[in-house]
Amino acid sequence: MAMVAVGVLHHHILSASSRIVCLSSCSRPPLSVSSGVAKVVLKKGKTQLFKDGSPMVYSGAVDRIIGKPPPQTGDVVIVADGTENPIGWGLYNSVSMFCVRLMQLQHESTRDPSCALNIEKLLQTRITQAVQLRNSLGLPAENNTNAYRLVNSEGDRLSGLIVDVFGDIAVVASSAAWLEKYRSHVEACLRSSIHGINHINWRPSLDVLKEDGFDISSLKQTQTSSSAPPLPERSMVVENGISYAISLEGQKTGFYTDQRENRRFISTISAGKRVLDLCCYRL
Repeated sequence: MAMVAVGVLHHHILSASSRIVCLSSCSRPPLSVSSGVAKVVLKKGKTQLFKDGSPMVYSGAVDRIIGKPPPQTGDVVIVADGTENPIGWGLYNSVSMFCVRLMQLQHESTRDPSCALNIEKLLQTRITQAVQLRNSLGLPAENNTNAYRLVNSEGDRLSGLIVDVFGDIAVVASSAAWLEKYRSHVEACLRSSIHGINHINWRPSLDVLKEDGFDISSLKQTQTSSSAPPLPERSMVVENGISYAISLEGQKTGFYTDQRENRRFISTISAGKRVLDLCCYRL
């Protein structure tokens, strides 16, 4: 009888121990248990700025980098405070003054571990959220507005990425080296997330990319070898019920979608009046 009691007690102890181990390991923040990922350690006193949401870690804030081999531009890295405790993760750049573009803070990684250290998953999540946010604002609006900004760089937590939608065309303005590395993933996410997209016009900001350490010559070779179907020179879009002909090779993305509300306001005070169109954008 005593042996049975001891055996039962031993079983309960093992079960309890296994539950404790499981709870302990499962409750650990995902960035704390990562392996094989380089760690960018910040200088003392520089951490709070980035904990508060500043998305770009400048090189002057970095104390040291832990990891062999050292990370390359576009690699995923952990960002840590001076005691090497993770505060988030992002994408590394060995040349730019912006050493890391933060993608997720520690508490966000804990809340959504599926995106932790996973840029492909994070891209899909953030672009889907951007689509849902625009939909909640009534964009696109059938027969009224099909030209709008879908992704607004840091505003949508995707530093360096601008996406404007013009009907069935998505125009991407890339101004960060990491975007060129993950271009195929960005394009795949856009195609799967935006209803009715038939063309993607990828427009790299060459001067900014050069400052970001990107090899422009390799970019030109990639563009030349692309087998994507040619885009039309111009496209018709509708904004607030007014039709516009836009050039897909025009300034920026081809149309100032961020001025939509200003154009609508002007229409309310200029009806029936003579208006001087001064220094406005022309095709």
